[in-house]
Amino acid sequence: MPHAPASSCPSAPLHAADADAPLPAHRPLPVYRVDGTQTHAGIDEVIEEVPVALVFNGISHAVLLATPTDLEDLALGFSLSEGILAERSELYDLECFAGPQGIELRLEIASSRFASLKARRRNLAGRTGCGLCGVESLDALARPLAPVPPHPALDTAAVATALAELPGWQGLRQLTGAVHAAAWVDADGHIRALREDVGRHNALDKLLGHLARTGTDTQSGFALVSSRASYEMVQKVAVRGIGCLVAVSAPTALAVKLATEAGLTLAGFARGERLVVYSHPAGLGLAAT
Repeated sequence: MPHAPASSCPSAPLHAADADAPLPAHRPLPVYRVDGTQTHAGIDEVIEEVPVALVFNGISHAVLLATPTDLEDLALGFSLSEGILAERSELYDLECFAGPQGIELRLEIASSRFASLKARRRNLAGRTGCGLCGVESLDALARPLAPVPPHPALDTAAVATALAELPGWQGLRQLTGAVHAAAWVDADGHIRALREDVGRHNALDKLLGHLARTGTDTQSGFALVSSRASYEMVQKVAVRGIGCLVAVSAPTALAVKLATEAGLTLAGFARGERLVVYSHPAGLGLAAT
């Protein structure tokens, strides 16, 4: 069934009149609709985009601009996909606080992981659609990436099935037209989980956080994203050991290079029964030529 976004901030906010009121994912705003010479006043649902600070053991590490839904999944998925945590068990506590300037996600993590985080001296300032904002040097891109473990081959028909199901799962997109989606799809092509966000990287991190939190077996199946496939999105999927990433739009050349090196099947331009496979075609049951 399509996913209903979770409450945005279940903990007591820092400064708010109603401590139990979650922040909305979208809001109605007055607009004027123009059709040729005709103009009509109306209301449009506009997606929310709020600063979300990730604070590890009291130290602010990253500020993302995100849709305020499924924030627990976002925090866990970001921590895992960025290599801050290796396992979910290294996250001891997570609290969410809303203030006048945005949201703080306060994570308590294992001391060894926090020491590694401080040693990396990385300070991100994420913006919508930004993948590597704030990386201090080119050396920071060379994070070691273990090869993706072998996975059973998928059928390209499963991709077509998932694409047909995708619109029915994108509730925020139907309301606002302004969000990306990342979905986990089983081997038969049925969507089992989906997360949405104004940022494509955030949507993927939310999905990865959900998969880790629920202990989902990712040995068979694939990730489907409604956006292009960038270097960092391939990296995030590969870090979590997922063997196949399918994008509705195009990949970048750097993403293809990383997918090839990591042993990950990467496909793009997935529309109906059509798609383009850029790396490891055997993962989709295709013979390499």
